[in-house]
Amino acid sequence: MTDTGEIFLGITALSVLVMALVQVGAIVAGLRVAKRVDRIAHQLDQDIKPILANLTAVSSEAARAAGLAARQVERVDQLFDLLGGRIDHTLTRAQALVSGPARRGLAVASGVRAAIEAFRHLRAASRRRQPARSAGDDEESLFIG
Repeated sequence: MTDTGEIFLGITALSVLVMALVQVGAIVAGLRVAKRVDRIAHQLDQDIKPILANLTAVSSEAARAAGLAARQVERVDQLFDLLGGRIDHTLTRAQALVSGPARRGLAVASGVRAAIEAFRHLRAASRRRQPARSAGDDEESLFIG
């Protein structure tokens, strides 16, 4: 081998050594990054677990509160239905209570009105049957003598 061949061989060996060192360095750096990522993931897992537990508790409480609210709304709806029915029943009874005597009162008033009209007609008929008296007759009946 010649000197230039040995130099190229030395350069090649040096290049392979540098490449091996770079690869080892990359592997070491990769391992460090992997360990760091693992620590960050573990820390995140530790930090997020309580948050997730709290969110779960809050969501279950919200669901329970929504269920209670729905039951209360149903109770209020039933109460209003019952109240509406009772008001309807009360108004119907009050109307029957008032309208019965009112009808009888109107019937009595109609009867009285009919009786008055009948008396008026009788009076008018009796006036038509009496002869007309003159003004002189009226004066003679007043004269004493």
